[in-house]
Amino acid sequence: MEEDVQQPVVEQPVQVPLIPAVPAAPITSRFLYVDVAALRAKQLRRGALSRLTSDDPNVPVKEFHKAERTAMEEVRRCLVHYDITDPSKTRVPEAE
Repeated sequence: MEEDVQQPVVEQPVQVPLIPAVPAAPITSRFLYVDVAALRAKQLRRGALSRLTSDDPNVPVKEFHKAERTAMEEVRRCLVHYDITDPSKTRVPEAE
């Protein structure tokens, strides 16, 4: 019988999420806030890493258990960049 040889486990370094150097513009529309936070929550549920850090000692980092709460806090702190597309520039496919 051959001996079971266990291969050494090589740990992959954890990648730190990319946080933009320039913060995003603050969101003034509550509807845009909900849309951006919902899209970010979807990213977090699919495995994206949170952008909340404890670098600033004046701002406490809470451990949010739900992706939605984490996303809302990230948007509130301007850590999520968003892009608004111009509807006049979107192309609608013509029916044949």
